[in-house]
Amino acid sequence: MTHGWTRRQVLALGAVTATAACVGQATPSQTNGVTTPGSSTPEVGETPTEPGTTPAASPPATTSTASTSAPTDQPPLWQPDPNDVSPEAKATAAQHIQATVGPPPAEVIDAQYGGILANQASVLVVTHQWGGPASAGTTYDVRLDRAGTSWTVTQVLPSTPGTPSPTSAAARQVLADPNIALPPAARDDINAGHVHDSVLNAMLALARTFRIGVSVVRSGHPTYVFGTARLSDHPLGKAFDTWRINDHPVVAATTPRTLITQYLQAVASTGSYNIGGPFTLPGTPYFTDATHHDHVHAGYLT
Repeated sequence: MTHGWTRRQVLALGAVTATAACVGQATPSQTNGVTTPGSSTPEVGETPTEPGTTPAASPPATTSTASTSAPTDQPPLWQPDPNDVSPEAKATAAQHIQATVGPPPAEVIDAQYGGILANQASVLVVTHQWGGPASAGTTYDVRLDRAGTSWTVTQVLPSTPGTPSPTSAAARQVLADPNIALPPAARDDINAGHVHDSVLNAMLALARTFRIGVSVVRSGHPTYVFGTARLSDHPLGKAFDTWRINDHPVVAATTPRTLITQYLQAVASTGSYNIGGPFTLPGTPYFTDATHHDHVHAGYLT
């Protein structure tokens, strides 16, 4: 038996080395300027990771037969939070929008309830135009009926914010505030001058303490409180909804209750007379129901 290398072994070793050299690193996913949960910005009171500490190890690379030579031309399929009141209703609404809008297709930022009853629902699908500028997108009020365990889309009402007009100083501050994340339709509402300064000043006050993700301001929301004949504050430009606080979705079971409590109390301090959320607090302004399980509503009289 010989201890030297045969020519066949040398050739095999070279082939393995060449194959390993062809394995590339995964590229970061496209975000298109839309803020998503999981920001690295620390929480209020949190301490950032100290320099010199060892980060968590990355999972081992996996191989795939899919081509990685070009970015995907479709946004990821939006999925509801498992803690939702009816994940099936939201999934049906979001999938309908992603299947029917475009080109260009719609990237779903969030889906929240405009209202939910036993067999009817309004799901507000907040979108950004995939591959487009941060200002491009629409909020869709998707109406659904339920039969058994299945939800069916019956109507889709897209947002109509209006044309841009001269804005107030408060509006300009809100549009420029890095702690206020506005989807395209909400930003257009403010640019059109349809939002009262009471709402805008409340956002600015809250943004001094929290990073807030706004889902709906005026357009894209039902005209009437769902299932009633009572006019909503939203189409009057006197309300806004928050779906995320300090990068924590309101609907998520992992979001600290104390954080939501602090935010509800802060909303009350801005003068809101009508505050809905996933749970209630003692006092007149607060209420809760299934519709507000996934966001905080703040309504104002003027």
